[in-house]
Amino acid sequence: MRVPVPRQYLMCPPRYFAVDYVINPWMDPDVPVDADRATEQWTVLRDTYRRLGHSVSEIEPQEGLPDMVFAANSGTVLDGRVLGARFRAPERAAEAEHFRRWFVENGFRDVTMPTRVNEAEGDFAWTGRVLLAGTGFRTDPAAHAEAQEVLGVPVVSLRLTDPRFYHLDTALFVLAEATDTEPAQVAYFPGAFSPGSRRTLERLFPDAVLADAEDAACLGLNAVSDGRNVVLPVEATGLADRLAVRDYEPIPLDISELRKSGGGPKCCTLELRK
Repeated sequence: MRVPVPRQYLMCPPRYFAVDYVINPWMDPDVPVDADRATEQWTVLRDTYRRLGHSVSEIEPQEGLPDMVFAANSGTVLDGRVLGARFRAPERAAEAEHFRRWFVENGFRDVTMPTRVNEAEGDFAWTGRVLLAGTGFRTDPAAHAEAQEVLGVPVVSLRLTDPRFYHLDTALFVLAEATDTEPAQVAYFPGAFSPGSRRTLERLFPDAVLADAEDAACLGLNAVSDGRNVVLPVEATGLADRLAVRDYEPIPLDISELRKSGGGPKCCTLELRK
């Protein structure tokens, strides 16, 4: 049986969540957003993590920053070292400083703010041995080298080619990090990547769980795994079945309101690897 690993997460309540602008294909300001329902869905997500034995810290949301709820874009934390965020869209730019202050005020002393556009765990996924790094729509390719220098880990670049999957965390997630005896396991949607990146993933993860187009279309890959329990959108039933066959425990949640802004469980969740 797979063993869950306790995690520490940072989340931001969706007090000011709205879809007021368009910076990805999921967003449509003409589609009404139920703010109360979004808060309910976010609260269930947070409480699910705590029920599973994980620690969740919260940052105070800021008025005028409706996407601040997507805390995964705020930084990349490895061994207590923080590489902050630099957003491509001006609408989100101010989020970076709020999160930087939170890191400093909460005991993270080694905080580096990037010089290149870098949307953090939106485009960075730690496998336990290498940092998978997405590019194509948000994070600059040069930010991958910057991440390697700041975090001191090897980086593997992957190119996204479908605008619906504008961040790496919409197309891939780590199921279990590598250990001294076991390789990492990931799940991903091949159709989101360039041919060369698909070949790279096949070489690195020959035993990966592959999602189909239907799973990807509901942001089913925007999931969070603790090595056993996998929190994912309720609509991703095919992916859930594939995970169960591999002895993972799927935990489907409704994130339909948050998806109106192109987000899901992972987008709301930054892992604090101290």
